[in-house]
Amino acid sequence: MNKVKTLKDIKQQLHLSEKDRLSPYATLSIQAVRRRDEPGIVDGHRENFSLDADRILHSLAYSRYIDKTQVFYLIKNDHVTHRVLHVQLVSKIGRTIGRLLGLNEDLIEAIALGHDIGHAPFGHDGEGFLSDLSKEYGMGNFLHNVQSVRFLEVIEKKGAGWNLSLQVLDGILCHNGEVHSPAIYPDKAKDFTRLQEEITKVTEDPAFPIRPMTIEGCVVRMADTISYIGRDIEDAIRLGLTKRDELPADCRRILGETNGTIVYALVEDLIAESLEKPHLSFSPEVAGALKRLKDFNQESIYTNPKAKNQTKKVRLMFELLFERYYKDLKAGNDNSVIFREFLDGMSPQYLDNNPPAMIIRDFIAGMTDDYFLRQCQENLMPTIISGRY
Repeated sequence: MNKVKTLKDIKQQLHLSEKDRLSPYATLSIQAVRRRDEPGIVDGHRENFSLDADRILHSLAYSRYIDKTQVFYLIKNDHVTHRVLHVQLVSKIGRTIGRLLGLNEDLIEAIALGHDIGHAPFGHDGEGFLSDLSKEYGMGNFLHNVQSVRFLEVIEKKGAGWNLSLQVLDGILCHNGEVHSPAIYPDKAKDFTRLQEEITKVTEDPAFPIRPMTIEGCVVRMADTISYIGRDIEDAIRLGLTKRDELPADCRRILGETNGTIVYALVEDLIAESLEKPHLSFSPEVAGALKRLKDFNQESIYTNPKAKNQTKKVRLMFELLFERYYKDLKAGNDNSVIFREFLDGMSPQYLDNNPPAMIIRDFIAGMTDDYFLRQCQENLMPTIISGRY
């Protein structure tokens, strides 16, 4: 038996079954669009969005999720959520929603796995520090969703990129779960030119509205919110920043007061309101409770002074490390870690098309929290030399 022919037959059967079993609003695997044609994709046994998920899983940026802050940084507590767990939760919640709505779970998984790859060390605070530096050096705002696309398209594989599908890259760009969205309608009329236009516009103005082109991308955007809203509360309670009985009473009544009940209530409501529809939405009551819970988190957790007592120090470290690398690049100091561990072997296309400040931003954005701290210690702290004069 010809194994290649058998695998191709199975793949063809999977394509045909998608049309029968998925919702008419779902994105089919054969609809995937890439910048470059790859014969291996056509001839291989994996479907398009499943292949994209595999490529993201095998990216170097994905491996660095393991030590990236979700909300709370410089905290010694093994049970506080890190970025890698958040991403897994988004994927799981998203695929559950997708399964019940008859959508493409492979596309949901690929978007979910890649959506936060561009996050800088120290979470949203680190993103803000790097954004301020980015504007100071004339590069516009730094946004983790834009950087996620940039890592996967421009930086991975030493500048060659992974050639992911438009639908996955668009879902990653438009995933922002911090934006409150009672309902999301897919914005289907997109191509790679439109993707770049949206990247440019949102970099100039982070408030510029963008929506995913697929309903699967909409699912990930909703799942992002669902995955963090209750989990952040549990972490804050564990760290003594808030108490369970301090949650708004109407939110506890409508959504519950634990992460489990909150996730269940949000998922169940979203599915009930979105069945057999070309868009996703919460009911007005649940959407209102979710907005109030977001406001509570913002005031009691994300801007709580108790969680920000290291902010000024970390900001200064970002500034000093950025300045150090800038001097190294300008001086051509090839002993610098930015040459040895980032630029070594990088493609001429990347080196020729990116000014020093952009290269430094890419390098720092990819760091884990621990690697960033080690770089600060090695580059900014004085060295004690034993011996005699």
